[in-house]
Amino acid sequence: QRVEERAQTLIADEMSLRDLRRAREQTQASVAAKLGINQENVSRLEQRSDLLLSTLSSYVGAMGGKLSLVAEFPDRPPIALTGIAALDAEHDEPAELA
Repeated sequence: QRVEERAQTLIADEMSLRDLRRAREQTQASVAAKLGINQENVSRLEQRSDLLLSTLSSYVGAMGGKLSLVAEFPDRPPIALTGIAALDAEHDEPAELA
């Protein structure tokens, strides 16, 4: 029962990028301005299913949040991964937001 409750909580917390932006009461234009890109690029970003971690981190940061990445394994507690988005950002140009 405890596992089921946790699963329901995780399902309830799942949102698309667009849903997250709307929940934060932000417009595509306001996020675009903070990212230094145009509104059309934010729209495209929200529709993509595969993003660089640096892109996702920038998007979340533009709304005042911080991206956290957690690895989960059946035999141990969740593990917060660090430094991945920062490493990703070193290898990619900001234009990757488009």
